[in-house]
Amino acid sequence: MSSFSQFDLRGYPTVDVRTGYEQWSASYERTVEDFMDLALLDRLRQPGWARVERAADLGCGTGRTGAWLRARGVAAIDGVDLTAGMLALAAQRGAHDRLVEADATATGLPSAGYDLVVACLMDEHLPGLVPLYAEAARLARPGALFVLVAFHPHFIMTSGMPTHYTDGSGAQRAITTHVHLVSDQIEAGLGTGWTLAEMQENVVDDSWLAAKPKWGRFRGHPFALALVWRR
Repeated sequence: MSSFSQFDLRGYPTVDVRTGYEQWSASYERTVEDFMDLALLDRLRQPGWARVERAADLGCGTGRTGAWLRARGVAAIDGVDLTAGMLALAAQRGAHDRLVEADATATGLPSAGYDLVVACLMDEHLPGLVPLYAEAARLARPGALFVLVAFHPHFIMTSGMPTHYTDGSGAQRAITTHVHLVSDQIEAGLGTGWTLAEMQENVVDDSWLAAKPKWGRFRGHPFALALVWRR
């Protein structure tokens, strides 16, 4: 893991993860775009989504990922998030069978209870990756998949931009951000008993720039990655 502070070009006041997402929850849906994460899920070959009996959605947020999974035939989904505000929005969306307020690395969900574990755009808030991969392994049935979608470390380092939001006063706030190299992901996965089954990356392209045209200088740079692990 590399320290984000050496790359930070924004200098926003930083808040902890729980505080940040609680404050961000009201405007989150207006600031996160599908091309950041759901577009990568669309490209994956490995999961047969409609064959999934039960999924665990770690860091489920407002329920975007859960709704995407439901639309593709996932039968049952349990969601976990750290903040009550995000969970309230997920409950309104109605994609999850169960919602739990807990840390994604210590969910309290049943061991070996899931044939799919998903974590989207949340690992950058963890100081280390092993606890997340270990918890996913605990939740997984034999043969289960763990799908992780993450901000690409190249983009975090090159842009110097932390995960951030605008608070109620109009001020920019950063949420504690860590940089995890791709090799950190691989080491954490292999070290907790997973086998890598697929990897996809997306880059800043026309669809990205249509929503965020000021990032034209990053055209072609990798923005996010998806890893599919098999138990």
